[in-house]
Amino acid sequence: MVGVYKLEIAESVDELKQLMKGQKTASAKERIQLLYLLKTRQAQTVKQAATLLGRHRATLQEWLREYRQGGLDQLLAHKVRSGRPRAIPAWAETALEKRLQEPQGFASYQDICDWLANQLGIQANYKTVHKLVHYRLQASPKVSRPMSVEQSSEQGVVDKQPSSQPNTT
Repeated sequence: MVGVYKLEIAESVDELKQLMKGQKTASAKERIQLLYLLKTRQAQTVKQAATLLGRHRATLQEWLREYRQGGLDQLLAHKVRSGRPRAIPAWAETALEKRLQEPQGFASYQDICDWLANQLGIQANYKTVHKLVHYRLQASPKVSRPMSVEQSSEQGVVDKQPSSQPNTT
């Protein structure tokens, strides 16, 4: 019969159930679920399993190839995603975070850009620095502004005493 898989699944049905319950990610659970469907014969072919899981047949065949090559360990292995490297590397981000915690701070995001260029040799766009500081580090470059000598801390607090006269409106 065309489309019938030829794979011996070493784990028992109970082991697969326990593994499914213990998975932390949805993708890992889905991969174990594929083995479970095939082991319990709820899906006779890879195409039927693909329909039940809502995945393309080729994706499931790739998962089964990984299982054949290295068992559960390779099937569940975390794959590192490639991508463009960050404009500001992790070590520079750490240095910037320490610098932002110092009392003198920065006057603006442009000052942070200049500091990165002069001190760490990293050229970064204003927008990149803003996103990093504001959203990722959840910090502010602003230094606290000095208070006027004439203004006392008591002036800022309004005294809320209940009035002795009734409100007649």
